[in-house]
Parts: sequence; C-alpha cells; structure tokens
Amino acid sequence: MSHIDKLKEKINTDTAIVTVIGLGYVGLPLALECCKAGMNVFGFDVDTDKILKLNQGESYIDDISDEIVYKSISGHLKGTIKYTSEVDILSDTDIVIICVPTPLSKNGNPDVSFIESALKDVADHVHEGMLIILESTIYPGATKELLLPKFQNNDALALEVGDQIFIAFSPERVDPGRTDWTITNTPKVVGGITPQCCDIAHSLYARFVEHVITVSDTTTAEMVKLLENTFRATNIALVNEVAIMSELLNIDVWEVIAAAKTKPFGFMPFYPGPGIGGHCIPVDPRYLSWKMKNLNYDARFIRLAEDINSSMPDFVVNKIEKALNDLSKTIQASNILILGVTYKPNVSDIRESPALDVMQLLIDKCKSLKYSDPYVPTLNLEDNIYESEAITTKLLLDQDAVIILTDHSEYDLLEIITNSKLIIDTRNATRYFADTNTNISDYCDIVYI
Repeated sequence: MSHIDKLKEKINTDTAIVTVIGLGYVGLPLALECCKAGMNVFGFDVDTDKILKLNQGESYIDDISDEIVYKSISGHLKGTIKYTSEVDILSDTDIVIICVPTPLSKNGNPDVSFIESALKDVADHVHEGMLIILESTIYPGATKELLLPKFQNNDALALEVGDQIFIAFSPERVDPGRTDWTITNTPKVVGGITPQCCDIAHSLYARFVEHVITVSDTTTAEMVKLLENTFRATNIALVNEVAIMSELLNIDVWEVIAAAKTKPFGFMPFYPGPGIGGHCIPVDPRYLSWKMKNLNYDARFIRLAEDINSSMPDFVVNKIEKALNDLSKTIQASNILILGVTYKPNVSDIRESPALDVMQLLIDKCKSLKYSDPYVPTLNLEDNIYESEAITTKLLLDQDAVIILTDHSEYDLLEIITNSKLIIDTRNATRYFADTNTNISDYCDIVYI
C-alpha cells in the first residue's frame, strides 16, 4: 500500500495523529475542531504558560470557552488532545499543521523566523508518510521556497514530495468574535506541492469542514488569502478617503453609504473608521507588496491604501480638536475618555489597533487621557500603564470629550449619550439614538467621523 493510501486510511478511520504547531487564535480552534471530529491531536506551543493554562482547563482566547478546553483534556470530546511543549511528539505524528505567527519585521519585511523554527523541529522528526501543512499567512511562493528545500533537496532526507511525504498550504480564515462563520462552515482553500499533496490535505480537512476548495498549487492558495485581505484593506482605504472628502464637502458619509448600499448590484458597503487593525488586514497586503518589490513591480494600490489607512488616526485627532474648538474649548485643557481600544468589537485583541495610535497622538495633546474597555483591563503605552475605567455617570460628566473608537456591545450607549458633553463617534454607534430621538442635542453634541 502506498504512503498516500495508508495516510488516507488513517484519516478516514480516525487513527491519524495530528500535531498543530502554534496555539494562538488560529491553531487552538483548529486543534479543538480536529479533536471534535474524532482525531488524535497534539497541541504544541513553545510558550509554556499557554500549555500550563490549557492543561488546567483555562482558555486565553475569547472565542474558546474554559469549558471546551476542559472537555478537551478530560476525554469528553470525540477524539483526544494533549497540550505539550515537548517536540519529540513529532516523531509519532502523521500530520503536522503549522499555525505560527508571521509578523512583519521593523523594516516592514516578512518575519519568517517562527516558520523556520517550526520547520527545523519538523525536519528533525520527519518520516515517510507525513503530511505537512502550512496555515500561517505568508507571501506567494513561500511554501515552495521555505518548506520544499527542507525535505526534498536535503541530502540527509531527500524525501520525494507527493510520494514519501506531502506538503500543502491552506490559508486560515478565522475571524475572531464571529459565531456565524466558524472553521467548520467557512469554505477551506487548499493547494498542494503536487496533486497528491492536495488530495491528501483535502481528505484531512473534509473530516471537519463542510466545503473544501482545491486550487492548482500552494502559491495560488497563498495568493487567495492575500487577495482577500488586500481587497478589504483597499476598500476600507477608499471609504476612509470618502469620509475625508465628505468632511470637506460638509456631508454625512454614513448617509452616503446607507443610500449607496440600497443598490442591489455592483456595490458592496465598507465603512470608515479610525484606521485598520488586527493581525491580518494591515499586515497581509505588505507580504504581497514585498514579494512584488522583489520582482521589480510597484504595488501602487497597496501602497496608497496603506498611506490612507495609516493617516486616519491623525484625521480623528484633528476631528476631536475641531469639535472641541467649536465648543470654545482647547484640546490642551480637555479631559478625554476613549471607549474601546481593541481592533474590532467584542474581542480582546489589540494587535495593530488604530485606537492605540489615536491614544498615542492624544497623550501629549490633552489635559487628561483615560480609556474604558471591558476586554482590556490594562494598557501599556510608551511605558505608561493605563487601567480601564468603569463607566459611571461621574466619569462621563468629568470628560470634555468621549471618543468611541471600538463599539463593544457591552457599552450602554444611551447612558453614555445622556451623561456626556461631546461624543466623537468613529463607528456610527450612536446613530440609532440620533435618528430616533429628536431631543438628543439636549444631552450632548455628537460628531461622526
């Protein structure tokens, strides 16, 4: 029996051992879904604190409950899962899925050091019949450039890819905080180094994902993920620029968007904000532009989108200053409260959050700067430790301006409106009350981005 047939049989009979490397926002949910599907899973991470928490039945990710983590270690799921930092488990592993971080370096180039470290561990324990899948977001061609030489062109290993071992890429599509689209019902894109690699990776994901989409190779699959997030980044940049133009035209950008999206075809609504955040949307287009630069091509759209999106925190601060001036106040003499510092609502993730950029700009401008965020109890900015404030009537009344940067559902917007003097709403969060209450100006002034 061939290696691919043996591995398929193991997958179909739930006897394959799967190791997920990297237990962050991508890896931990993936490991749990494999376990729920009946697979035998190792969850591997070099962060021993994470492993300790998981083995105590504690979750550190918003979308993952302590209950499901406890079930995973107590044998109450269909499969089994063990959390470990012991790399030797790779020797007994049939399938390795790499979900490590791929940040940008200080000069804006892709940092592949985490992938390289994971690949070294895999190469030290590789064996015939192993399937290696990369899910970490990376530049087009990275799987062929980084993974393939480790196994195919290595004199010590010299394993034939597609026959003795199998290599594939499948972009993660996790959207933290969403409950309607999960790992199981979000279509999964897969590309392999060879058709055989793609076939076996498809067999794996089909065990717990409803729809698996195969593409011709790993580079195509890598490009799919970058297109998705570059599409979002450039369209957000477009609508952010429309917000700037609407300000100059003295019109309401939110009214413009609301009317435009009534068209049943040819228009997809995006919404302005204080910038873009999260690990993917601000970062992924840079992987693509970096790769294109190496091919002597200037990705102008990406560069322009980045310029516009990165300028939005300055636009917001200018908006705050103008709103205060209109009330005969200066920002230098004002107390300012920030509502929400995460990059999106109802999560604790502050990676690349534009709210942090706004706060950085305000630190030296205003008299007093405070923030309130139910998901972020403390915040370190320029070596200054801030603690999240509990929203009270007194806190709101003491502020000259309240800035809504992230519209968490926990906020009592009516309470905030009725006890604030001035609100700068960058998320259109208070629009319902403004549209349904003609006396809202009796409570406070609201300025929209």
